[in-house]
Amino acid sequence: MLSVLVPVYNGGHDLERCLAAIADGTRQPEELIVIDDASTDGSGALAKQLGARVVTLSGEPKGPANARNRGAMVASGDIIVFVDADVAAHSDTLARLEQRMLTDDSLAGVFGSYDDAPTAPNLVSQYKNLQHHWVHQHGRRHANTFWAGCGAIRRDAFLAVGGYNPAYGRPAIEDIELGLRLTEHGLRIELDRDIQCTHLKRWSLLTLLRADILGRAVPWCREIARRGHAPHDLNLNDTARWSGVLSWAMLLSLGASFWLTRLALVAFGCFTILVLLNRSFYRFLWQQGGWRLGLAGVVLHLCYYLYSSAVFACVAAPGLAWRRLRATKRAQPS
Repeated sequence: MLSVLVPVYNGGHDLERCLAAIADGTRQPEELIVIDDASTDGSGALAKQLGARVVTLSGEPKGPANARNRGAMVASGDIIVFVDADVAAHSDTLARLEQRMLTDDSLAGVFGSYDDAPTAPNLVSQYKNLQHHWVHQHGRRHANTFWAGCGAIRRDAFLAVGGYNPAYGRPAIEDIELGLRLTEHGLRIELDRDIQCTHLKRWSLLTLLRADILGRAVPWCREIARRGHAPHDLNLNDTARWSGVLSWAMLLSLGASFWLTRLALVAFGCFTILVLLNRSFYRFLWQQGGWRLGLAGVVLHLCYYLYSSAVFACVAAPGLAWRRLRATKRAQPS
């Protein structure tokens, strides 16, 4: 039995498209529950009109982690499917999620990927949504984390680890952190690249920076520092790590070239290596949106590496260094 949970805060037209896509799917869920996180735009009433069961949360919005937990409390399905309110599932998405879970009893969860056809036309939205697609399409099949944009979890596994951490009071890394706890309990999560959905979100430069830095980089780096290690996958693979180093080497060399001009060659070399490391992604952007998206993607991706690695250096690195220092002292004979 499938229970689909859709948390929403002021979902607007995106929520309508989200629920319509679920209604058009080849596999209709036994339960479709929309958790209205104190919306002010009538999202709850819209969801009721479209046939969903609505759980209304009062007071101030408490974030999708809390909303999903509240939905799971009233859901009765043995498989819970999480779909974000700005996501349109493909017609076969729910069927594929269910089939994967039913054919492998050892799986606690499975999640898919955004497709390569985001709807928002502006360059920032095209870049960011296609970056999400690219990362999941090149991630490891056996995942250490979870993705709540479009993913399924067995209800008993979800409850066994306590659900999402409600301390995340805004959209952040609550799904990543849930996946880490699931795998720490010896449970398996799988990334199935063929299970896809369309991201409807429109990004501006400001919302992108706010989400990337405050919603992801800062809490993710805090979690890495707390745990003492980082998964070697998705946004933390070798290409990403080296690109972060190269981006800062390029910027610092370029700045120092005003005093020592030969360092401009070092900056150019770092930029060239960075582009070569990420050439497949940049080629993909060019193929999807032409030269304008290709060039914008290079600039935005370089900025992404700069601010992400800066947050890592300021937030995660000191904690990791302190943990290693303490471990070294413990290992020394007294």
